[in-house]
Amino acid sequence: MKPKRIIAIAAFGIATEVLFKKKQKRRMWSKKWLQKRKMYSDMNLLRELRTSEPTDFQNYLRMDPNTFDELLKLVSPYIQKEDTVMRQSISPEERLVATLRYLATGRSYECLKFSTGISPQALGRIIPETCKVIYQVLQKDYLKFPKTVQEWMDIGERFNSRWQFPNCGGAIDGKHIRITCPAKTGAFYYNYKKFYSIVLMALVNSDYEFLYVDVGKNGRNSDGAILEYTKFYQYLRNNQLHLPLKEENIEQMNYVFLGDEAFALQKHILRPFSQSELTYKKRIFNYRLSRARNVVENSFGLITARFRILHTAITVQPENAKDIIIAICVLHNFLCRKSKSYFNRKTVDSENKITHDIKIDGEWRNNAVELYGFEKKKQTNVLVEAKQTRQEYLDFFNGNGSVTWQENMIEKGKA
Repeated sequence: MKPKRIIAIAAFGIATEVLFKKKQKRRMWSKKWLQKRKMYSDMNLLRELRTSEPTDFQNYLRMDPNTFDELLKLVSPYIQKEDTVMRQSISPEERLVATLRYLATGRSYECLKFSTGISPQALGRIIPETCKVIYQVLQKDYLKFPKTVQEWMDIGERFNSRWQFPNCGGAIDGKHIRITCPAKTGAFYYNYKKFYSIVLMALVNSDYEFLYVDVGKNGRNSDGAILEYTKFYQYLRNNQLHLPLKEENIEQMNYVFLGDEAFALQKHILRPFSQSELTYKKRIFNYRLSRARNVVENSFGLITARFRILHTAITVQPENAKDIIIAICVLHNFLCRKSKSYFNRKTVDSENKITHDIKIDGEWRNNAVELYGFEKKKQTNVLVEAKQTRQEYLDFFNGNGSVTWQENMIEKGKA
């Protein structure tokens, strides 16, 4: 018999066996202890903590009971499911608790099932869905991007009042968020630090709140170019941000955003002078810029300290990881305004009111891990207008805009 015929007969036999093989019966619909979720889950513990130990409630979910109730009221209509004849649905409260606990601890779905009484398969659907809803219901009020000249001017006035940096719309920074390598992606997410990541790009105001976030660019992208892929940069380049005109600003200087050495110097983006070419006046400029940029470092530090999912590689698909990260950012803004226990002056780096020395002693530094930033690169071929903008701010900080303590910082070697 020819080999091809033998192969064909064998293949037919296997196919027939698979076709007529009896389907295996499901061993059980769900594990018995998971069916007794109300008995074994942490919901009973939380009800006890709510009344007797509110501090422990805060530690468990990263928010106090009243703030949790407010958040639950906002998301419930969008995550409420109907009961069926087969089983009772998982309540909005249980869904939100499971999601917040996941963000707070970074535990795997398999581990989280023991405290929630929810199967890992269900958690894999519930948590990304709830994160997406959290962003949708909070973003309008708690992640509002400025759209008018007056809104930008209000932000600039606040920056000048708090950090003595005029005409500033916020501090820009980007961080690599560690993820596990998605299947069949090769080195697509592999970054210069030699791990897999997606990028969180953020603009932060003077009060440590996110004004704009862009999440999801793969870590393999050039660090210097990632900002250029965002809508923020596209609007900035096309003059669609409705920024104040020079004539409306202090000293008639350009309205600017603050970046570090990873970002290119541009008409509306300032970066420090290179350490290799510092003069006394340039050191003054670098100090004033660094002092104001401190807000973005502290904002990233706060979210890593509060949401320990950022301490580990996020083991979900990149699209779900994006929903998780953006939910953390909007939750950060929500909690900054609503929960005194989440944010206070001890939480972030403090400033001596007399010497204006910034102490690197924020409580977040005791519990946070480093989120890797972008590669610092030397910039060449800078546009004349960009150089002129930075020179105007340098002259201002060494002239009309000087502050009494900046020289002391230079003498102490802190600038």
